[in-house]
Amino acid sequence: MLLHELKRSKCYKDSKKRLGRWNASWKWNYSTKGLKWQRARSGWAKPIWFEWGQTPLTMRIPKLKWFKRYYKLVTNYDVVNVWDLNSFRAWTTVTKEKLFEVNLISSDTVAVKILGNGKLEKKLKFEWIEKFSKTAEEQIKAQEGEIV
Repeated sequence: MLLHELKRSKCYKDSKKRLGRWNASWKWNYSTKGLKWQRARSGWAKPIWFEWGQTPLTMRIPKLKWFKRYYKLVTNYDVVNVWDLNSFRAWTTVTKEKLFEVNLISSDTVAVKILGNGKLEKKLKFEWIEKFSKTAEEQIKAQEGEIV
């Protein structure tokens, strides 16, 4: 009989270590975790970013004092197409309030941009509108409308 020919009996099974069951624990009171430390506490699992007590990288890197959030620098526009404006009468003054009444924009305080999709068939006057696309401006001027 050689060492590599030995076989384990079929009925033999290893019992799992039963850890941390108070006085009945296999390794007495500390259940193989040691005494008093972060890893000895219940529910401890090391997160990926854990740095073993040193100051984390996110706190160590210098912060830019002049950094601004991108979404604060960009104004969001409610978009209105030119073909939506054909519902107004000719020579009507189009303002944010009137666009809000017709439910073309979400609020009368938001910034509005008019795009040149479709054809404008009426002469209109525009007041208090922030932006126009180039094609929208060309269509308004072609109809002899005004942008104030």
